Amino acid sequence: MAGCGGGPSDGKDGGGEGKDRSSTAPTDASTAGLPSSLTSQKLDWGRCKATADSAAPDAEWRCATLKAPLDWGKPDGKTIGIALIRARATGDDRVGSLLINFGGPGGSGVSSMPYFADTTAKLRERYDLVSWDPRGVGASEGVRCRGDQDIQAAEAVDTTPDTPAEEKAYFKDAGDFAKSCARAAGTLLAHVSTTDTARDMNLMRLVLGDTRLHYFGMSYGTELGGVYAHLFPKNVGRMILDGVVDPTVDSVGQSENQARGFQRALDDYLKSLGEDPRKGTQKIVELLDRLDAKPLPTSSGRGLNQSLALTGIVLPLYSQTRWPELTDALKAAEQGDGSGLLSLADEYDERDSAGRYGTSSQSQRVISCLDDKRRPSPEDAKKVLPEFDRISPVFGKFLGWDTAGWCYDWPVAGQFDTPQVSAPGAAPILLVGNTGDPATPYEGTRRMADELGKGVGVELTWKGEGHVAYGSGSDCVDATVDAYLLDGKVPKDGKVCS
Repeated sequence: MAGCGGGPSDGKDGGGEGKDRSSTAPTDASTAGLPSSLTSQKLDWGRCKATADSAAPDAEWRCATLKAPLDWGKPDGKTIGIALIRARATGDDRVGSLLINFGGPGGSGVSSMPYFADTTAKLRERYDLVSWDPRGVGASEGVRCRGDQDIQAAEAVDTTPDTPAEEKAYFKDAGDFAKSCARAAGTLLAHVSTTDTARDMNLMRLVLGDTRLHYFGMSYGTELGGVYAHLFPKNVGRMILDGVVDPTVDSVGQSENQARGFQRALDDYLKSLGEDPRKGTQKIVELLDRLDAKPLPTSSGRGLNQSLALTGIVLPLYSQTRWPELTDALKAAEQGDGSGLLSLADEYDERDSAGRYGTSSQSQRVISCLDDKRRPSPEDAKKVLPEFDRISPVFGKFLGWDTAGWCYDWPVAGQFDTPQVSAPGAAPILLVGNTGDPATPYEGTRRMADELGKGVGVELTWKGEGHVAYGSGSDCVDATVDAYLLDGKVPKDGKVCS
């Protein structure tokens, strides 16, 4: 991953070429009351640093650190650093900055952004492309609750417990994770919510010199964009939400949506092979049951258990281009070799060949548990298991238990049941929904549009597969999004790309 070079400036112009003199921060009522040390800070853009995991990105990408309040309720208090990455617009007809969030929560924009250079090249003609590590992620006070050895040890915990002993171990592990996060994050644990990050974005917009926020949010980034629009409707510029989160359901509803979405994607995958989805699903369930009793050997020497196999099945459902990998991995597993599914699981878990794990899944848990007010008990989870299993025989049990295990014994109270995204008076926001999206099922697109309000949410549908639509193979989607972002052309609500 790419690190961030340069630190937060104290606001004084030191004359270095890294200082950002591209624009003067606009006067803005939405940031009234913030100290000038924040609103007048100058970003010191420098070369992005290499890390132990990867070399620094090309020199066109520059990094800086924004100062933001730790506690937005106390803007004069302690500050934290928000790591940014930027590439300047390539054309002369610049619109402004385009902030991009790749989802999660917990995904690092600093490390992800350079990998999307080709996909976003056309957008860069008129925008400075800007991404960041949200608070609690990566170079922005990233939270690491567990070390590599403890993460690997936790992989042995059965995430679909069948006995009282397995259930006890499952919730003990969840409680231990919560305690370790409290120790690792300290006071930060209460200040990494989606609302906190939305306020950080508004400060970014001001410091970058933009009167309005131009934004591209994917997956969880759509929820973040909706929360921003709710808080600052008059500051919304051109905003794309792709792979839209359903804002009308709580954490249990989100898990149910995902059970439905991943099973739908799995059915589509099985149909592409000419298989009956019900028979293909049953075959996978039987494989997982065998792994629950006895893990498969792999070339690495580690065993493939039920939980790791399930993770390995999930990953290639995010992109239709990876379905052949799933086919190969499942065939190998049926023949007694779990190496393919384990490799896919390791990729999902950001585990490298040396046994080092990434931290995005830990940050995801820290952020979502601060957002989510609901704290289902183990008994609550048991009550939803039959319905979850009916919706998805493959993914239902895992997601059902996860409703209680994810934030079990969490030390900080959650903030809301469902995110507030109503944004009356905001400029039109383009919502892109994919009918085959496993992680953020298509139905959430219409619900987000309704919640944003009449005349705000504009829906674009792609009849495709995989998670998010832009850059996924639809010329129709890409052209519509480009016309909106580059030229301000709002498509007709309900447009369909097949």
